[in-house]
Amino acid sequence: MASLGLGFFVAAVVSAVALMPPPAVAQLRPYYYAGICPNLEVIVRSSVKQSMAQSPISAPAALRLFFHDCAVRGCDASIMIVNSNGDDEWRNPDNQSLKPEGFQVILNAKAAVDSDPQCQYKVSCADIMALAARESIAQSGGPYYEVELGRYDGRVSTKASVVLPHANFTLDQLNAFFSGLGFSQSEMIALSGGHTLGAADCPFFQYRIGTDPSMDPSFASQLSSTCSSNPSSGFAFLDPSPVTFDNAFYRNLQAGKGLLGSDQVLYSDVRSRGTVNYYATNQGAFFGDFVAAMTKLGRVGVKTAATGEIRRDCRFPN
Repeated sequence: MASLGLGFFVAAVVSAVALMPPPAVAQLRPYYYAGICPNLEVIVRSSVKQSMAQSPISAPAALRLFFHDCAVRGCDASIMIVNSNGDDEWRNPDNQSLKPEGFQVILNAKAAVDSDPQCQYKVSCADIMALAARESIAQSGGPYYEVELGRYDGRVSTKASVVLPHANFTLDQLNAFFSGLGFSQSEMIALSGGHTLGAADCPFFQYRIGTDPSMDPSFASQLSSTCSSNPSSGFAFLDPSPVTFDNAFYRNLQAGKGLLGSDQVLYSDVRSRGTVNYYATNQGAFFGDFVAAMTKLGRVGVKTAATGEIRRDCRFPN
């Protein structure tokens, strides 16, 4: 019996260790900067508000930037790095949809934070990105939530490291990508609701016009007119309330008016349609699940002091 007891104890310890979060994730917590930069969230909130007042693109651009960062090398602000040889994430074709306004939101917030002597060079660009994403959501009418902080910035950014979902992905392709980040199908659908903000350029959806039976015919006609008259600069909003964070995105999918194929497939495919219907009729449930998914996204690939740094300029490693 003694050996059985020891074996059980060892198995229990091994199981407990396996369930413990990695050190980088364990260091994340709200109010991480309470004793370092106590005014951090107020500073970032004010800065994002100013950016949003200057351009309606700022909020969706900053939110999109957070995902494009976390999904590649983890949430380490590597998307912000500018390499002199041109080999960096933001110059990969898959990142060409990112708008300058999103980068500017982060640079403005970083400058505002560093202008406080108590905070100067003590807050990572990665954490500022996470806070800016939350502010973009909350100040657009979406849910306010506590952001876990304590990330360090990465030092590496390369074009080859960028692998992201494409606008023509099927449900299986979306699930395969997001499962690689640790997300379930329902969590992926909740995260996709971030497309309630902003717009997409014609090249990302023009191929669907007149060829995709899941697209509402009148909507297709409207898009055809938009893109044919503005072939190089045409765009369309992702849902009818592009500056308001709400659940209209899902109701749009129900009506066959999803702009991107990878969005519309969430309703077209019966395996995911139920979740879309649920969020379309229950904004509170969407908000709750979106916050949980965003918090989980913020834990992907987090760097520690041993594997990262706190950049003085978000665009360049120290």
